[in-house]
Formats: sequence, C-alpha cells, structure tokens
Amino acid sequence: MSLIIYSKPGCPYCEKARAHYRSAGVDFVDYDAQNDKQRQREMLQFSGGDPTVPCIVDNGVYIGSGWGSPPRG
Repeated sequence: MSLIIYSKPGCPYCEKARAHYRSAGVDFVDYDAQNDKQRQREMLQFSGGDPTVPCIVDNGVYIGSGWGSPPRG
C-alpha cells in the first residue's frame, strides 16, 4: 500500500478523508496515531512535528495534515 492515513478514533475529519479515498477507489492503510505510539512517532516525523490528523502520506511523501478547505483536524 502506498497511501497511509494516520488518524485517531472518533475524528470526523479522519472519517471524511477515509470516505474520500474509498469513494475514489484508492486503497490505503489507516494507522491509529493516538493509541499506537510507534505510528504516532512515524506520523510526527513525516509531518515535521505537526500532531494534526488526518496525516496523509503517499508513497513515503508527506501530503499534508488535516482535511477540508481550510484543512482541519
């Protein structure tokens, strides 16, 4: 899988991001960055320390954090 979404349980913006990629037919891996501290560290490395979720990484490249216009999370 090349697309990764770092999220947290109950986050409405994370759900919107997942729904977007599902509707577009894009496969992704969803990691819980709130409860899995290893995944949280990975996310923070990609985001430059930004704790905002969802954090989206495509093929090892940080796409951004948050969802919507402007991004929220």
